[in-house]
Amino acid sequence: MFGSIKGIRAIRDTARRFGSEYAKPRKLVKACKQLLSERGEASGVSHAQETLALYAELSREDQLVFFLALKNEFSPDPQQVLATATAYATSPDSAHLAALTRAAEPARQELLRRLNRAPGGTRTIVSMRERLLDALPRDRELQQVDDDFHHLLQSWFNPGFLRIARVDWNTPATLLEQLIRHEAVDEIRGWNDLRRRLQGDRRCFAFFHPALPDEPLIFVEVALLNEMPAAIEPLITVDSEPNPAADFNLAAFYSISNCQPGLRGISMGNFLIKQVAGLLAAEFPRVKRFCTLSPIPGFRDWLRRMLAEAGRADTVSQTVRQSLDGVQRAIGPLLEKGVNELRAADRLREKCAKDLECLCAAYLLGVGEPDGVTRDPVARFHLNNGARMDRLNPAGDLSDKGLKQSLGFMVNYVYDLKTIERNHEKFVSGTTEASKQVRALVG
Repeated sequence: MFGSIKGIRAIRDTARRFGSEYAKPRKLVKACKQLLSERGEASGVSHAQETLALYAELSREDQLVFFLALKNEFSPDPQQVLATATAYATSPDSAHLAALTRAAEPARQELLRRLNRAPGGTRTIVSMRERLLDALPRDRELQQVDDDFHHLLQSWFNPGFLRIARVDWNTPATLLEQLIRHEAVDEIRGWNDLRRRLQGDRRCFAFFHPALPDEPLIFVEVALLNEMPAAIEPLITVDSEPNPAADFNLAAFYSISNCQPGLRGISMGNFLIKQVAGLLAAEFPRVKRFCTLSPIPGFRDWLRRMLAEAGRADTVSQTVRQSLDGVQRAIGPLLEKGVNELRAADRLREKCAKDLECLCAAYLLGVGEPDGVTRDPVARFHLNNGARMDRLNPAGDLSDKGLKQSLGFMVNYVYDLKTIERNHEKFVSGTTEASKQVRALVG
């Protein structure tokens, strides 16, 4: 992390003056301006490489100073933007539009394009954005800088440029190690665990980019089954026996992990899931159903807020209010405790099991939200992809992580390839596609 807000403000103020203690970022900014002035392609590549080398020498504090310089010294000239916008409004022809476009585009976008020409440029820019995202919550002035990074990376990592590949036990060990390191949903507990996840009734697919050929961008793990899973533990048990291929009729996506923090917010997961569904349907013609077994990371925090706010009585139904009252009486104080206390209170949780199920459905259906759409990030990901919320699983994940995040709940989303586009359109219009079973839980 970059330090306290007070410390960042001090750095920012100093950076604007660019005192002598910030010689390295000042030298880098000078190199960036020289790079933008280059006209020749060959010399530009060489200077881009030298500029990236200067960035590599920066400390975390110096990196923040550099990001602030990107905002302050590589932004559009407001007067020039106003003048070209006025000219375009007066005479909206192609010449004036081109002039307005040139004036409005920040110089840092062209800078990033030129840096990207250097060997390893894409990798460095992705790493650069990782540091920028780390600083962003502490200095919102950097949002416009990140907007430019996001804009360019969204284009460079367009799914049309990505290559999908199956990862199996014969994949090079260096890549397998990255899967173990980056698994973000269900921890891979060593090589034996990974080996089980790559056996005959399991599949793992990843996206790769030509500029990062040996680094997975995102990967998804799949279990081939004969029924929809209700709990994660049977899927990741190391000593479980593989299911015979003749039994496969369903594919369950049980984990999807991003490997590049600098690509956060760049849409890839939805394309990966849809492509994997197509590949599995071709490999296993009997596999007709596709679903997930997904965590609900925000449920417990939402429940605590709802109880603290007396259920937002004016925004929820009587059924939801009654369930909130039941949970408050049974385990309300425990929601502020640690995992050990929750685990020790199994009987109390069982006592309000129906109320918890009602409230989990309410959370995922967006009850109490101004726009009627859940804030849960995993739910939004799958629903926006066109999945249907199908079934809640109260004992889906009883690990410490599962209890801490969702009191053990998991949810199945179903991907019906015939209705994905329709469901996506409904969701972006504010309608959550869910089964009658889930909707019935909230009354």
